[in-house]
Amino acid sequence: MKNTALLLLSILLLTACQETLEDRCAREAREYTEKHCPTLITENMVMDSMTFDKATRTIGYSYTVKGAIDDTAVINSNEPRKRLLEQVKNSPNLKLYKDAGYSFRYTYYSTKENGTKLFEATFRKSDYQ
Repeated sequence: MKNTALLLLSILLLTACQETLEDRCAREAREYTEKHCPTLITENMVMDSMTFDKATRTIGYSYTVKGAIDDTAVINSNEPRKRLLEQVKNSPNLKLYKDAGYSFRYTYYSTKENGTKLFEATFRKSDYQ
């Protein structure tokens, strides 16, 4: 009887400690933002945050740009959607989330125009597979 109780307790404790992929993603996004953001990506670009929307299963990356690239025309002239999609397709760090069918959203904001959104792209499973 004692062994059965210990076995049941062990099983209960092991299953209680598991988190869903959605919970894990939300936690990791929050922790990454708290520990690493803002992060200087290039001279003219800063990563402000990483987020996760459980309802849409979307991982979001927010950036602020400044200087020469702080312009919608300049950003769009560099085919950002194409380049970002290539990054999503080729990133081994995103494999777990791609396999689960998550979406990825990239948003760029202006420094000179006080946070105005310059560009946004969302990639769904149909885009990257």
